Formats: sequence, structure tokens, C-alpha cells
Amino acid sequence: MKRLGLVGIRRGKRCITTVPDESAAQSLGWVQRVFSATRPNQLWVADITYVVTWSGSVYIAFVIDVYSRYIVGWRVLKHMQTDFILDALEQALWLRGKHKGVIHHSDRGSQYLSICYTNRLTEADLTPRLAAWVTLITMP
Repeated sequence: MKRLGLVGIRRGKRCITTVPDESAAQSLGWVQRVFSATRPNQLWVADITYVVTWSGSVYIAFVIDVYSRYIVGWRVLKHMQTDFILDALEQALWLRGKHKGVIHHSDRGSQYLSICYTNRLTEADLTPRLAAWVTLITMP
């Protein structure tokens, strides 16, 4: 479609779910934008999206095991705050049990950079892989 100059019709106002830190170091070296795994619990990918309903927009946070393409954690709410994505992560941790050596990849949204979320990743022994991780550590 892009090559032909075609675009889809958009109705209503656009909803922005990620506001990246443009001053943060850009690094695609963590997973090289290649989302594949050779075993379960090797790479988890987390993201947020939204769905427009008759009563308004709802946000969906999910964690996917890249190997099986299975959603291992999810949460649906009307707001987009840190506890919202923490619930999806907690469900994934509960469902998958022992998860040594999991790489957790997400975008650079403020929810994924929050101290609460990154502390939980550390407690769960998950390896966070996101472009703005360095910014969080070096903040004054």
C-alpha cells in the first residue's frame, strides 16, 4: 500500500500509547529487531495497544513468549498506568513458573521505564532490553 501511495481511512482522534525519550541512546542491538527464539521462555515481548469501544477506548497490555507466539500475560483497563502493565507481567510470571534467563523486550514507553516496573523485572530475574534503559540508570 505504501509503495502505491494508499492509506487507510482514520476515524476519530489518534491515540498515542508510547511517548519515547528522544534524548535516550538509540540501540537496536538488544534483539536486532529479529524476534525469534529457539526455546520457550527465552524472549518475551511486551507492548500496549488500545481498542475503541462504544463506551470509549480501553487499553490492552500483553506479554508474548516469542517462541510459542503465546500471550502469557495480559490486562485490559480504561487507563494506562504502571500497575496496568505490572498485572500483565505478574500473570506471565505466574503462568510460566520457572523462567531463568528470559529476555524481556519492550518499547521505550514511560510505563516500561518506570522504577516500579524495572524493579519488578530485576526481582523476577528477567533481563530488560529496551533502548532507554540507560537513561533510567543515569538519571540525576
